[in-house]
Amino acid sequence: MSLPLLLLASGIILFLAYKVYGSYVYKKFGLSDENPAPSHEFKDGVDYEPSKPIVVLGHHFASIAGAGPIVGPIIAVTFGWIPAIIWILIGGIFFGAVHDLGSMAASLKTEGKSIGVIIRKQIGPKGKQLFIIFSFSTLILVIGVFADIIAKTFVSNPGVASASISFIFLAISFGAVSKWVGNKKIAFAFLTVIGVVLMYFFVYVGMQFPIILDYKIWILALLGYAFIASVTPVSLLLQPRDYLNSFLLYGMILAAVLGIFIANPEVKMGNEIIASSESLGYIFPVLFITIACGAISGFHSLVASGTTSKQLDKPSDAKVVGFGGMLIESFLAIISVSAVIVLDRGDYLSQLTSEGPVALFSTGLGGMISSLGISEQFATAFVALTVSAFALTTLDTCTRLARFTLQEYFEDLPQPAAKKVASNRFLSTGIVVGLSILLLVSGEFTTLWPIFGSANQLLAALALLTIAVWMIREKINAWFVTIPMFFMFTVTLASLGLFAWRNFQDGIYVLSIIAAALFVLAISLMVLATRSLKSEIKEPAEAL
Repeated sequence: MSLPLLLLASGIILFLAYKVYGSYVYKKFGLSDENPAPSHEFKDGVDYEPSKPIVVLGHHFASIAGAGPIVGPIIAVTFGWIPAIIWILIGGIFFGAVHDLGSMAASLKTEGKSIGVIIRKQIGPKGKQLFIIFSFSTLILVIGVFADIIAKTFVSNPGVASASISFIFLAISFGAVSKWVGNKKIAFAFLTVIGVVLMYFFVYVGMQFPIILDYKIWILALLGYAFIASVTPVSLLLQPRDYLNSFLLYGMILAAVLGIFIANPEVKMGNEIIASSESLGYIFPVLFITIACGAISGFHSLVASGTTSKQLDKPSDAKVVGFGGMLIESFLAIISVSAVIVLDRGDYLSQLTSEGPVALFSTGLGGMISSLGISEQFATAFVALTVSAFALTTLDTCTRLARFTLQEYFEDLPQPAAKKVASNRFLSTGIVVGLSILLLVSGEFTTLWPIFGSANQLLAALALLTIAVWMIREKINAWFVTIPMFFMFTVTLASLGLFAWRNFQDGIYVLSIIAAALFVLAISLMVLATRSLKSEIKEPAEAL
C-alpha cells in the first residue's frame, strides 16, 4: 500500500463528505441565518461573543483535538491498521461530524446552552441532573489528568514550558489588537500573519531559554492559569490563543502531508486484522472506544454546546466549525496511523510499550518531516510541542466547560439569592479548580482514568439521544442521528459491561462499581427519553 495514496484517498473522501453529506445534514437540522445566533442575542463580552468563522474554528478545533486523535488511533492499530482507517473514515463522517454539528445546532436553538440544559427541555429535569453530574465528574477528571500530563511535560522538557508561556502573552496581545482592528478583513489577515510568525519564532526562542520549575509549582501555575482563562472574556485569551494555536496544528498537518509525499515511506505493517489483543481485549467494542476523537467523542458535544455555540456569528457558520472541524480531526487521525504503519508489527508493539503513543507519533512523523530539509531532532521536538500546546488548550477549555456545567446545575434553584451565588463565575471556577486540586492530591486520578474511554463514548451516545429527541419533537426525520445513537449505545454498554466484569475479577472494585453505575445511568436516560416522547404522543391523543 502506498502511504501517499492512502493519505490522498482519505483526504478526498473527507472533503467530498463535507461538501455533500455535510450540506445534507446541515439542511436537515434546519439552521437559518434569519434567526440571530445566541452570541448576538445574549452578548455579554465574557462567554457570549460573536466571532469570525475562522477564529471560532480555531478555538473549536484546538479544544476538541488535544492528544485524542493521536493517542487513540495509534493504540488502535494494535488490531490492525485497516480496521482503524475504515472506522476513522466511516465514524468521522457518519457519526462524529453528525454528533458535533447536531450538538451545536441544538445549542444554537436553545439560547447557546449546553447539552445538560437541552436534556432538561427535551427529556426532563431528572435527565438534566443525571447528565450534568456525570459530565461534571468527567470534566474534573480530565482537568486533573491533563494538568498532570502537562506539568510532567514541562518538567521533562522545559523548552516546551517557555514556548507555551510565550504563546499566552502573544495571545493576549493578539486579542487586544484584533479588538481594535474589528471586522477589517485585510487588517485581520495581516495581523494573523504577524501572530503566526511570532508564534513560530517563540517556538525557537522557547527551546533556547527553558524554564525549569518543580512539578508541584507547575501544577499550581497551570490550574491558576486555567482559573484566569475560565473567567476572563473569551475574546481576550481563549479565542486568540486557540486561534493562533490552531496554526501550529495546521502547520504540523501540512508538513506531515508534504513529508509523506516526498519521503514516500514503505508501509511495513501487514494487512492482518487482529480480533483480540491480550493488552486491550476484543476488537469489538474496544476499537470504537479507543479511537474515540478520531471518529466520534462525547467530549466534543460539551465543547460544541458549551463554548463554541456561544461564539458563532451566524448559524450557518456551524457547518464549517462543527462538521468541518470533526473531519479535519479525522484527517489528523489518519496521519497518526500513517506515522506508525511504516514500522513492522513487532517494532510497533515494542515501541508502543516502551515509549508510548505520543513519543511514537513524534518520532515517526518527525522522520517524515525531516525529508523537507528540516533536522529530524527539531521536527520531532516541534511535533511534541504541538501536542503539548493542544493539551494546554484542552485544560483551559475544560475548566470553562466545568464552570458552565456547575452554573447550569444550580440555575433552577428557587431562591434568587442562592441562584445568584451559584451563578457567580469566580465562585464556580474556584470550586472547579479546588476539586481538581483535591483529585490530584489524592492521586486517585490515575486509578479512575482507565474508565474515561468508555465514559467519553457514553457522553457521545447520550448527546446523540438528546439530539434525536429534539429532532423528533421538531418533526424532523432523525434517521441519520438514531442509527449512530443505537450503535454507540451498543458499543458503550458492551464496553462498560466487559470493563465492570474484568475489574471485578481483578479485584479493582472501585472501577467495577463506577462502570456498573454508568451502565445504569445510560439505561435510565434512555428510559426517561422514551417516557418523554410517549407522553408527548399521548397528550395530543387525549386532547382529541
